[in-house]
Amino acid sequence: MSDPVLVAKRLRAGYDGVAVVHDLDLTVDAGEVVALLGANGAGKTTTLLTVAGLLPPIDGTLLVLDEVAHDEHGRGRRVRRSALTRTWKRARRGVALVPEDRGLFPGLTVREHLRLARGGRDATDRAFDMFPALAPLADRPSGLLSGGEQQMLALARALVGEPRLLMVDEMSLGLAPIIVERLLPMLRTIATETGAGVLLVEQHVPMALAVADRAVVMSRGRDVVSGTAAELAARPDLLEASYLGER
Repeated sequence: MSDPVLVAKRLRAGYDGVAVVHDLDLTVDAGEVVALLGANGAGKTTTLLTVAGLLPPIDGTLLVLDEVAHDEHGRGRRVRRSALTRTWKRARRGVALVPEDRGLFPGLTVREHLRLARGGRDATDRAFDMFPALAPLADRPSGLLSGGEQQMLALARALVGEPRLLMVDEMSLGLAPIIVERLLPMLRTIATETGAGVLLVEQHVPMALAVADRAVVMSRGRDVVSGTAAELAARPDLLEASYLGER
């Protein structure tokens, strides 16, 4: 088994001290794709924001890239700076988050986004190698790209930093199913070729399970079902009960 890039044990997280994630156990290994599934409001995005450092954990244990971000008794590494400072430090160590809204600047071109992310022409060339469809659009503002092109740019911008942990929140949001079918398998390729651990939040459950190694289903802030992707794909009744809050 590969070394884990993310370990959460009995993690509680939320906003202003009010937990919306309760006692979450979650592990992502290097080179592995883990799908984090569940209905809207289950706590999936809150989990990603906490791992990225945008939200402080309330309780539990959180290890990100072998660094103790929080331990079960609230000790761990307490950073006396803002959450934003913790976030850029975590990003520099190799954590990348592609947010639900993609986080692009409408007035900046594709090339400018990539250079800001890494700061060099070589990184831009690597991004175009990974996503050839972006190359002809290099000087086009991101606000003029299609939804699929914007999602490719958001992924490319994350990847030029060579992350060890890549988190993607709702890749399929606002995209046609045929575009999702093309983009989601890229996450499997990224994990296999780069060795990065990938944590994917996705509403298209069958598509997510098709590219994932394992999956964790959240309901009302708790992990209620977990297993290999193949095991969960074979139990649609179990998934349905989880989504309906019956487990």
